[in-house]
Amino acid sequence: MRIDKYLWCVRLFKTRTMATDACNGGKVKLHGDNVKPARELKVGDTLEMKKGPITRRYRVLAFPNSRVSPKLAEQFVEDITPETEILKLESLKFVSVVRRDPGAGRPTKKDRREMEDFMVDEDDE
Repeated sequence: MRIDKYLWCVRLFKTRTMATDACNGGKVKLHGDNVKPARELKVGDTLEMKKGPITRRYRVLAFPNSRVSPKLAEQFVEDITPETEILKLESLKFVSVVRRDPGAGRPTKKDRREMEDFMVDEDDE
């Protein structure tokens, strides 16, 4: 099965076009090598996908006949992402609260109070 079709069928991408674009953009790797969308997959292959700040890893378990429901997708793909990558994602959730995008302008009163509440130590209260 083509890699772009597989990624779409097991719901790793919302559309097949998005899966194709990710393959062409170098965000999908098979055994560490960049792949084209038409590359054929085999059972047991290991995929790496760059999604946001982390690289997720998946193992191909089987091939669906067509797009499957999210519940059934677990039968066809296994998430083998290392725990360190998942922890990296968790830590970035807290950083985004404090950091503001450049050009976002001055913080509103509500934003400022939320930042102060987040930054205040519990010893100070």
